Amino acid sequence: ICTAGSTKPVWKGSARICFPSLAVWCHAQSSTRNYGPVFEEQPVHTLFPEGSAEEKVTLACRARASPPATYRWKMNGTEIKMEPDSRYRLVAGDLVISNPVKAKDAGSYQCVASNSRGTVVSREASLRFGFLQEFSAEERDPVKITEGWGVMFACSPPPHYPGLSYRWLLNEFPNFIPADGRRFVSQTTGNLYIAKTEASDLGNYSCFATSHIDFITKSVFSKFSRLSLAAEDARQYAPSIKARFPADTYALAGQMVTLECFAFGNPVPRIKWRKLDGSQSSKWIGSEPLLQIQDVDFEDEGTYECEAENIKGRDTYQGRIIIQAQPEWLEVIADTEADIGSDLRWSCAAASWLPNGIRNRIEVSGGELRFSKLVLEDSGMYQCVAENKHGTVYASAELTVQALAPDFRLNPVKRLIPAARSGKVIIPCQPRAAPKATVLWTKGTELLINSSRVTITTDGTLILQNISKSDEGKYTCFAENFMGKANSTGILSVRDATKITLAPSSADINVGENLTLQCHASHDPTMDLTFTWSLDDFPIDFDKSEGHYRRASVKEAIGDLSIFNTQLKHSGRYTCTAQTVVDSASESATLTVRGPPGPPGGVVVRDISDTTVQLSWSRGFDNHSPIARYIVEARTLLSPKWKQMRTNPVNIEGNAETAQVVNLIPWMDYEFRVLASNILGVGEPSLPSSKIRTKEVPVPTCWSGKAGSHHAWGQLVISLSPTLRDYQNGDGFGYILSFRKKGTHGWLTARVPHAESLHYVYRNESIGPYTPFEVKIKAYNRKGEGPESLTAIVYSAEEEPKVAPFRVMAKAVLSSEMDVSWEPVEQGDMTGVLLGYEIRYWKDGDKEEAADRVRTAGLVTSAHVTGLNPNTKYHVSVRAYNRAGTGPPSPSTNVTTTKPPPTRPPGNISWTFSGSTVSIKWDPVVAKADESAVTGYKMLYRQDSHSAPTLYLASKSRIDIPVPEDFTHAFVQIRVTGPGGDGIPAEVHILRNSGTSMMVEDSVTRPVPHAVIITTNSLVMVALISYLEL
Repeated sequence: ICTAGSTKPVWKGSARICFPSLAVWCHAQSSTRNYGPVFEEQPVHTLFPEGSAEEKVTLACRARASPPATYRWKMNGTEIKMEPDSRYRLVAGDLVISNPVKAKDAGSYQCVASNSRGTVVSREASLRFGFLQEFSAEERDPVKITEGWGVMFACSPPPHYPGLSYRWLLNEFPNFIPADGRRFVSQTTGNLYIAKTEASDLGNYSCFATSHIDFITKSVFSKFSRLSLAAEDARQYAPSIKARFPADTYALAGQMVTLECFAFGNPVPRIKWRKLDGSQSSKWIGSEPLLQIQDVDFEDEGTYECEAENIKGRDTYQGRIIIQAQPEWLEVIADTEADIGSDLRWSCAAASWLPNGIRNRIEVSGGELRFSKLVLEDSGMYQCVAENKHGTVYASAELTVQALAPDFRLNPVKRLIPAARSGKVIIPCQPRAAPKATVLWTKGTELLINSSRVTITTDGTLILQNISKSDEGKYTCFAENFMGKANSTGILSVRDATKITLAPSSADINVGENLTLQCHASHDPTMDLTFTWSLDDFPIDFDKSEGHYRRASVKEAIGDLSIFNTQLKHSGRYTCTAQTVVDSASESATLTVRGPPGPPGGVVVRDISDTTVQLSWSRGFDNHSPIARYIVEARTLLSPKWKQMRTNPVNIEGNAETAQVVNLIPWMDYEFRVLASNILGVGEPSLPSSKIRTKEVPVPTCWSGKAGSHHAWGQLVISLSPTLRDYQNGDGFGYILSFRKKGTHGWLTARVPHAESLHYVYRNESIGPYTPFEVKIKAYNRKGEGPESLTAIVYSAEEEPKVAPFRVMAKAVLSSEMDVSWEPVEQGDMTGVLLGYEIRYWKDGDKEEAADRVRTAGLVTSAHVTGLNPNTKYHVSVRAYNRAGTGPPSPSTNVTTTKPPPTRPPGNISWTFSGSTVSIKWDPVVAKADESAVTGYKMLYRQDSHSAPTLYLASKSRIDIPVPEDFTHAFVQIRVTGPGGDGIPAEVHILRNSGTSMMVEDSVTRPVPHAVIITTNSLVMVALISYLEL
């Protein structure tokens, strides 16, 4: 419904134009701006739950208007009467319905807002009632199916509005069936689908339906249906699609579309989606049984396919998505002010509008409202309505017809009008007037008329040309209409013209060079002068030039332009413009920038063979420097980086537009591109050619993979190294294996049909452990077979060693280490490749299962074991091992580690200098009962912190050390040594003085660098070649 004031609307088809009430308004007589109603809030579609605790429904309506609007409401096109005892009442503009009832209140509502300026009607809003009834109380039939087959349970939901969400219960609440690849619950029908039944599916099933209305949720569930399974059918079968989306799915633009697809099959099928007439959109979400497309638009319209696939086959289903839309304005009307007596056309464009009739001076045609000779009574509110089955849209606007006497207060003639000598000046005359005013111009008392130098345009603008000093003076514009008259005056002042005195010169430079274009000008000294530059008529923005453009001078009359690090894009026509507020002058120059060639175009590949192709291309821009030669590059899927290719001819001259590419790999996908070069460098590459594949050839070379054995009992496993795509030379690539037990005559053959195969397994229970086989391999493809490889020896699975090492001996070394040695096993007794030996050792009293283990590699027959506990008895055994595991243990032997060294460091250290010798003494260290005996002492002597240390060994608690004459100080560390190892050191700092001194310091332990050990008389000389820790 479309009304304005009390006037009835006129409409035809799907477009309606509303005419206003006869409201009159004269701008010149009103100081307060009144306007018609404009909706700020309109009613929206409302869903009311049946049985809700809420006792009312509110439909909102609020309009901005001056004077304020009054409101009324319509239901299904009939005005609602607001009686005192009615369930309907108005709160401001809102309609409040008390105790809503579906039978009386469900329908379509509209708000009507009115004031003295006119009336507008809101969009329609529906009031509906939501409900969900209970499931049928009838018992549901049991379902029996063979285990491994698919099954469907029908939900058959009860009457409801709006839609529901569905889940299924198994046996009891809340044991809901999860959505996995094997089971699927359709949110369209509520049905449960199981692609392949399993033993765990036995039980009772109930459909659980939930309604969501605003913040109210209601759920109901059906009677249970029993599922029982017959004996399992393990046969596999191809997919069969059972849950299908509609053949035609209609959707509104902007909404989400959901398509469902689910299939039975064994194994459980995988679901894939594709759009047959387009590519996958980034708006696709979800996967497998559901395809959801967010915010659909017309690009998403088309045919979609669901594919269900397993190893036994595939099944497909197709359907269309058809996008529709609610009405949308292409052009809407807006508030308009128009002069009295003028004509007006208002456009309100929407799809499928039909012509309307004619009413007096107003004509409606094709969505256009036409007024002829407006009168004040045409002022008011107008509405345009467009609708289709998906909705209705409204557009409202107010027309104000004006009647005004001429008024220059907003747009007076400019008081001071400067103009350049010999130039042109334009003086507008734009009074506010309705209807349009008649305009006259005078200079002083002289009435101006059109001449060779004077022009008065139809809109009242005065144009003076070829200005001279005599044109200075007062110019007055007179405006008049039937409402009144007015005038406005300005003074014309003539100034000197602006001239270019030094114009820019054309130039020719190379890429990367710098240049300055000169531009000087003269002008009237009473005015400011500015310079602007443009390139090919586009203004140069110095702030966005990335440092390429700068002004070369700050002087007012100089506008030189400096160009730095010129690029090809800087070529063109540069225009310098010197400008004042009254005139301007311009001069231009051409800059040519030479650089590497541009990209060649149109790379075409033809004459494709197995190792060559013929390329052709078109010349690109030479960028003002002749092309010297071309380079061809290519890339493949396996090597995505572009690489230069060999060509025929080897050097492609700059005037060529074709070349042959050679040395390509057969049966390989290639893309090609071409680059041009000149004396200034290599240019940008062409666009890649279309992708091509070279032709197939038989495998040309002997197979280059490796053969080896795998560990599995009763079988021979031949390992393969996958052949790269580059070397397959054709489709249908695979291997032919020939093998036989070493020493036999007949060959067995096998075909491995896939290039990516990693091994071939030959099973035979008669194959003994570590049996040698001779193996030959050759490759083949669709074009033929390649030559056979050399014979390789491959062994069957190994067995653990059957023989143990013997004569195992263990000897304690220090307090935490021991040496273990043994006699090796005989190689002839091995059932595999001997990898080494495993030493197991455990404390006396512990079980052998808790033993620590150390492994050797290769054929060594001794090992050094560390990390033992001091003064502890250990049991030791040795085993051989190979890839299959460890062999039997040797007889165990025993060893007891020594006691630890004394923990107390030497004390009371003193020293005495005698010429070139220093004598150092200390108190002897006596071992405790749980410590090993002291057999001597070690002393580390260092001249300073940077010199190499020297190690001295002493059997007693003193030592004499030679020192140089200029000796001043030294650092000394002393510790005990014995069968249990070295003790904790004591460290002193020795200083030369006039007498005997003694100094005792706390012991420290620190690593020292390589040391030289010296002995004299009772000292032993030892060379240390590794770090010694004291």
